[in-house]
Amino acid sequence: MSAAARPNAGPGLWQRLRALAGARPPESADVLPVRVGGTEYRRTTATPAHVLGFDQALCWVVVLLLAFSVVMVYSASIAMPDNPRFGNIAPHHFVLRHAIAIGVGFVGALLAFQVSMNTWERMAPWLFVVSILLLIAVLIPHVGVVVNGARRWLSLGIMNFQPSELAKFAVLIYAADYMVRKMEVKERFFRAVLPMVVAVGVVGALLLAEPDMGAFMVIAVIAMGILFLGGVNARMFFLIAAVLVAAFAMMVMTSPWRRERIFAYLDPFSEAHALGKGYQLSHSLIAIGRGEIFGVGLGGSVEKLHWLPEAHTDFLLAVIGEEFGLVGVLVLILLFLWLTRRIMQIGRQAIALDRVFSGLVAQGVGVWMGFQAFINMGVNLGALPTKGLTLPLMSFGGSAILMNLVAIAVVLRVDYENKLLMRGGRV
Repeated sequence: MSAAARPNAGPGLWQRLRALAGARPPESADVLPVRVGGTEYRRTTATPAHVLGFDQALCWVVVLLLAFSVVMVYSASIAMPDNPRFGNIAPHHFVLRHAIAIGVGFVGALLAFQVSMNTWERMAPWLFVVSILLLIAVLIPHVGVVVNGARRWLSLGIMNFQPSELAKFAVLIYAADYMVRKMEVKERFFRAVLPMVVAVGVVGALLLAEPDMGAFMVIAVIAMGILFLGGVNARMFFLIAAVLVAAFAMMVMTSPWRRERIFAYLDPFSEAHALGKGYQLSHSLIAIGRGEIFGVGLGGSVEKLHWLPEAHTDFLLAVIGEEFGLVGVLVLILLFLWLTRRIMQIGRQAIALDRVFSGLVAQGVGVWMGFQAFINMGVNLGALPTKGLTLPLMSFGGSAILMNLVAIAVVLRVDYENKLLMRGGRV
């Protein structure tokens, strides 16, 4: 057969003839070693690491949330200098500290991105031990800093560090590493699940001593989410969930001030609660109600003028709702929904590439961001009882911003290594 006649036989026939003759396809032929989420990844030559890049859409959403947080923290804290409780502070005191926290978090994220996932896996037990030691240190008198009756911070000079934020990340990394190590016995409760339950219980006991029940709830959900995503038997998972719900219910029933908070949530405008445990929730609902559909405009909030306590931290969403209305709140909810979904997709992609630890870490970050945002928004909207949890990437708080950005950087590292492997490179 002449060379000119080959195309006329059709590419399919020519390839079949070559196969019958024992010829191997050329290396440039289309081969599909991986198919993830409907996207086909073809074999290519190894690509230098510096041109692989990472998920730019995820980065821009995070940058957008951080930029919006600077604006809203400034707006929500603008009246703080008039409050005698804060002393003689400048009008830009809180927004400046927030911007510094973002800068420190950005440096921490850059450093975290340089660490390979194999290194994170090796460091997981040690990171967990360090978080336990810091949680113990914060309970030591004259070491831990007490704010509003809670001992949750360690003073680092330029900022106070909250060990519970590191504990969220440490438990996440440790749980992912634990599930990889216990993959062969994940169906056995006493060998696979019970040791992890004990580890989370130790962290929970230290957090409740601060007290910080909100952080304990987030850590418990992160650990449970990773156990479930790692393939733990569904019956064991629901058994653990039932035990946790019963434990939290028991904590509420045996604690008068927690019980009072639940009653205030059920009727925040009642005479008994409006000036007590229901004060924050009632003024949060007033703020969101004033915003209506399009809000009163940036800077026009009235509730932030010493009516709504902690407007720049736990109740930042209420100020957003008042100034930008229902539209602003819905846009923020959609951004967090997209962020959580994208992080979970990166985790699924890693698992499809047989990188179980990396996949579980990414999905654990998705559970963390999604659940904490859900709780904070639910509290601000009156759908959930008041709980001291900040809005990730948005609320004022140096430790939370730092660890949120480190967690996002680790997810970007997972995505970077996924792309490196799919292009024929090596991690």
